[in-house]
This record gives sequence, C-alpha cells and structure tokens, in this order.
Amino acid sequence: MRRIVPLIAVALASAGFAVGGFALVSPSSTKTVVRPAPVSAQPAAQVTPLSVTGVYNRTANGVVEITVSSTDSSPFGGAQRQQAQGSGFVYDSAGHVVTNDHVVDGAQSISVRFWNGATYKATLVGADPSTDLAVIKVDAPASVLHPLALGNSGSLQVGQPVVAIGSPFGLENSVTAGIVSALHREMTAPNNFTIADSIQTDAAINHGNSGGPLLDLSGNVVGVNAQIESDSGGNDGVGFAIPSSTVRSIVTQLIGSGSVKHAYLGVSIGTATNGVRLEQVRPGTPAAKAALQAGDVITAIGGKTVRSASDLSSAIDAKKPGDRVTLTYTRNGQTHTVTVTLAERPS
Repeated sequence: MRRIVPLIAVALASAGFAVGGFALVSPSSTKTVVRPAPVSAQPAAQVTPLSVTGVYNRTANGVVEITVSSTDSSPFGGAQRQQAQGSGFVYDSAGHVVTNDHVVDGAQSISVRFWNGATYKATLVGADPSTDLAVIKVDAPASVLHPLALGNSGSLQVGQPVVAIGSPFGLENSVTAGIVSALHREMTAPNNFTIADSIQTDAAINHGNSGGPLLDLSGNVVGVNAQIESDSGGNDGVGFAIPSSTVRSIVTQLIGSGSVKHAYLGVSIGTATNGVRLEQVRPGTPAAKAALQAGDVITAIGGKTVRSASDLSSAIDAKKPGDRVTLTYTRNGQTHTVTVTLAERPS
C-alpha cells in the first residue's frame, strides 16, 4: 500500500528515557493527488549552473536543523514528552526561518541549530496549515545568519536538476541531488486543503528533511520539501515540495501579520474533459449561495479558461476573502455565468 507521509522525524521520551526512535507522523492524514502536468514549450532560461558542490558551498550555511518539544497524553495515563526534528532555512537577516507547519505544530519549545553548531531558542511567528508553511524567529548574531534567496518556481522545467539540503534522521546538512520529476502536482495539506502546483522530485528526501529547501543550480530556493510517496515509509524517489511562488506569498503574510487569510469557494472538485467538475457544493458556502450544484462544470474564471482542478485552485488562491469573481460553467449542456463573493477559508 502506498503512503504519503510528512518528513518530520520523531523521538518519544517518557520520564527522561528514550522509548522510541524515528517514526512516521500521522501517515493517514495527508495524501498526494497526482494529475498530469502540461508540457511547456518555452525553453529554460540560459544561466551558468553551479555543480552540486557549488550549490552546497553557497547555501549550506543557510540551512538549519529544527527541534521541537511537546507533551502528548499517554494512553496509559499521564503525559509523555515528545521531540520532533525537521529542517528549515534562514529567510532574512532579521532571523526569520522558514519551515513546515507540521514540523512546529503543537510545539511547546523550538530550538534551531545552525551550521556552526550553535543552537538558539526560537519563537513561532505564524503558521499556515493550508500550505503547510510556518515562520519561526531566532535572536542570533548576524555572523550566524545566512539568508537564502527565493527562486522562481514558475520557470522550472521537468528534468531540471535540483538539490535538497536538510537533516534526514538528524544528519544535519546532508545534501542530495536529482531532477524535477513533474510539475503542477497537488498535495493535501495538514488541514486537508490542496497545495497546488507542487513540485515532484527524485532527489532523496527522508524523515527530517521536512521544511528544508529544494534548490536550483543557481542556489536559489525553488521549493520547501514536505512529503514523500512511499511503500516502505522511506525514500522511494518520489518526493514533493511546496513551490517558492507559494512560499513567497505565504511567508510575506506570516511575517507581516502572523496569519494568512485564504479565499474560499466551498466546493470539492475533479477534472472533467472540458473543465473542472464540481463533485460537492458545501452548504452555506459562496458556491452554494451562488446556486452552483454538484455536476456543474466550471470552464472559466474571470474570463480565463480553466482546464484542470489545479487551474481553479490556483485562481482562487490568488484571490482574497471578499473578492468577487465571475465563474462560467455548464449544466445540462447549457452555459451559464455567475458572480461569486469569496469567503474566508475555514480552519
């Protein structure tokens, strides 16, 4: 049976004694929806690429290991201390660090280990379960902070080399390399919403790589490693990263206000031959108020054709709660147009 698992490594401790090694976390809570990706006819930009060693030398000091501690209720009574370990990268010179939401979820304390072995306590700035991203902040000297630059995930090409750096199984600053295996994949976030335009890679990523950067050969962050698809729970060469276009938008909002507000239509969707089929319209949502029905096929939003579920998800994600959008859809062979006022996505 295939499993989609987040890449956090967990150790359990009770009364001060380790009782477990690295383990999977809630493998049944996430899944990846694989959809065909359109092939771009545009050539990749001509740049002078670095070697894998060159990428590592340029960026490794900006990659960190994150350890979080929390307390869970034991089925045998009492509380059990739990430590979880993931990865992240320095975002700016103010000490902001980007990682996955599932790395820091429920954390009572967070510590960050840097390239030189120095460890600093961190505070949570904000997290967004809908995109599985979080920002934490450390008060560390400037000499320790080496921010990494975000690249343009929209310019990625299938087959393009990429490099992953992180702390799989606690082995800090481990580097692996591979290619972009596919684009426009869909991951399911911790709160079951869709993370659109995710990057599939065969670069080896494992538990503990959660939150670490996926880099292009210029040393720019094009994704944040988040999930693997695996029969065994280990690396099978099918990993997924949150695209840097999403990272840039979400992190900017988290640093600015500590939270993110997503637009919400209120439907579950699937791809039809001529658009996006509404599989379910949830009661009381903007879609329901606009009299949309299950079975309707959306063919355009704001006059722009949508051909896949990812197209529609991305178009809604680009909006804000309260925005009005025009949807074109077909029902029983007839074409209709309706204006919908988007709401704020529930948690």
